[in-house]
Amino acid sequence: MKRTLSLSWGPATPSGVLALAGLALVASTYGLVRLAYGLFLPDVQADLALGDRAAGYVSSGASLAYCVGALAGLVADRRPRTVLTAAVLTGGVGATGMALAPGAGTFAVAAVLASSSAGLASPALVAIVDRQVAAERRERAQAVVNSGTGPGLVAAGLLAVVLLPDWRAGFAAGAAATLLCGGLVLLLARGGSSGPAGPRPAGYDAGHAATYRVPALLVPALGALGLGAASAAAWTYGRAHLAAQGLGETATTVAWIGIGVGGTATVLTARHLAARSPRAGWAVTVAAVACALVLLGAAGGAPVPAGLACALFGWGFVAATSALIAWAGELRPQAPAGLVAGFFVLLVLGQALGSALAGEVTGRSGSGAAFLLAGAVAALSCAASLPGRAGTEPSATRSDSARTPAPW
Repeated sequence: MKRTLSLSWGPATPSGVLALAGLALVASTYGLVRLAYGLFLPDVQADLALGDRAAGYVSSGASLAYCVGALAGLVADRRPRTVLTAAVLTGGVGATGMALAPGAGTFAVAAVLASSSAGLASPALVAIVDRQVAAERRERAQAVVNSGTGPGLVAAGLLAVVLLPDWRAGFAAGAAATLLCGGLVLLLARGGSSGPAGPRPAGYDAGHAATYRVPALLVPALGALGLGAASAAAWTYGRAHLAAQGLGETATTVAWIGIGVGGTATVLTARHLAARSPRAGWAVTVAAVACALVLLGAAGGAPVPAGLACALFGWGFVAATSALIAWAGELRPQAPAGLVAGFFVLLVLGQALGSALAGEVTGRSGSGAAFLLAGAVAALSCAASLPGRAGTEPSATRSDSARTPAPW
């Protein structure tokens, strides 16, 4: 059956509009809601008397809620609109609760609820794009949608510059953006949940794809866990580390925006990376994360190197998650959303472990040592890109049409 959204690709086409709407929803649920918690936390603590230990528990609860949301996304392949609706409601209601919270307890509950929206949104958007976009353009569209974290971080940083110390207005903006962008995606994807995933490229061998076994899944799974553990140093302690190195509040906020700029730049490189195998894309992007973390650890007090390192980290992290999505599409082509959810759960669990490890190292040896160790962990996670045993290399099923995405 033909689908109107599968006919063409570009910003002004239905497929392009859907991809941009998905990008905006990712920007809202991740950049303006989930990750904005760390950005606005100092002012939240000052207003609501939220202690450091309590703030840490809220962060842990938010990570757990993200994982629960992502696991719920295992049904996204069958009911993508239902899962996406849940993502929009939890994000909108949760962020609104954060903005209106009269005390620390209410804020904590709302923050945990809001964080689940990002976990729900990712697999739902994967399933919707998989159904609506033509096979030869699908990987490019997935990368565009996934790059929304970058613009979201930029928007959150700009809101912080303009609004702080009024953190409530920042979360209110996140709630409004989530509801509006989510509604647009649901409107564009109406009717898209009634059929199977879109057609695969010519030459796709479904029989070969069905033979993948646990070893093939372990490679990207362990890679996701390692990337999460390594990236936790930047997401949890990035601003504190830069401040400890002598950078002021404005400089650290600009550095946060730099992470978003780097993440946004993945739109420009998506076509180039999509033309390669997910393994090759993983190698390049995670290596970039490793280099950025080492640079932050060694030269975090110099504004220019720190800014460049933040931008490199943002690009590498977001592009690496796009590589994970592509990898899931190759390992489980008929229903990738569930595998994407599993990979993202492992990534966030890695972040939880990495945060604890980075905190211990920071307390013993300083934040610079923690970032250097994180860089080493990222370098080790590049092992996921090494060629596997015969018969386990996903790219064997990729056709030429899948390797060459259509132009924007």
